[in-house]
Amino acid sequence: MTLANADSLYIGDGGDDSVKRFDATTGAYQGKFVAPGSGGLNGPRGLIYTQGQLFLANQNVDQNFAGEILRYRRNTTGEGEFLNALVPCNPPLNRPPNGDCGDAPFAPRGVIRGPGRTLYVADHDGGRVAQYNLDSGAFVADLDVTGFTGNFFPRGIVRGPDDLLYVSVTGLPVGDPLKGYVLRFNAQTGKFVDVFTSNLAPGCAAHLHRPEGLVFGPNNKLYVTSFRADANDTDKVLVFNRNGSCVDKDQIDLDVVGQPRAFAQAILFGPRGHLFVPINNTGEVRRYNVKTKAVDVFIPAGGHLLSPWYLTFGETDPRTLEYDD
Repeated sequence: MTLANADSLYIGDGGDDSVKRFDATTGAYQGKFVAPGSGGLNGPRGLIYTQGQLFLANQNVDQNFAGEILRYRRNTTGEGEFLNALVPCNPPLNRPPNGDCGDAPFAPRGVIRGPGRTLYVADHDGGRVAQYNLDSGAFVADLDVTGFTGNFFPRGIVRGPDDLLYVSVTGLPVGDPLKGYVLRFNAQTGKFVDVFTSNLAPGCAAHLHRPEGLVFGPNNKLYVTSFRADANDTDKVLVFNRNGSCVDKDQIDLDVVGQPRAFAQAILFGPRGHLFVPINNTGEVRRYNVKTKAVDVFIPAGGHLLSPWYLTFGETDPRTLEYDD
């Protein structure tokens, strides 16, 4: 089931704390699905559509309390109506009534549907990936990182073709800003499996700095956002084979050394196997044909988007983030 009769692209905009909607084929603007600040929204991050509802990570940016997971549904006018905070933490709004935020994610980023009726949330500053009940919001468990010896600050999460969870991890905020990992976990037990790749791996994997958004393409390769090391480097999307090797020829440079930066926090495959890349610092959304390397501007900068973060289509699988054509 989609959020509209014809599929739409939904993008969280950190510039005005809204979720905006665009035609999934043409990029035409279809209005604000979630109005600015609706339900206390302050820093939209990961979002998925499942069970007829939009589940949205709210980071509560620059507040002295944790983040939360909000729920919205499409009303009769086609707009997103706030339902409730599945995982609440907003004392000024009396959420929760007793003021105890408990296991709410401190700084939620990526979100996917977990096994059964659960939700995984990458909690970056909290240093964990938390699992919650999809109906009650009750905390279930954290992924077990036993066996991983580095700093664990997760950003993005996706379920792979091998049924493992892939989690992008940085060394920030207390470690080396150039560190970057993609870790794998057992989706059923939540236990750490291995390091799929890192910036210490050979080849173009050395460019894996502060990774966030990650998604598998129709070719079963893993696409991961990566940020530049310094002013002599570029912001990128790196591509990895199923064995963890980095594919240099498939790398996507988002900007040019010496020119204005263009970086992406999250990425997603959409209609016709194209890779959609919101440029966080310009408001542009690019559409890449990963087979031919052709790229076009799907949504131009200077328009309706101010600071685009995570994205979803109505036909995005909430577990694997694959697009259902």
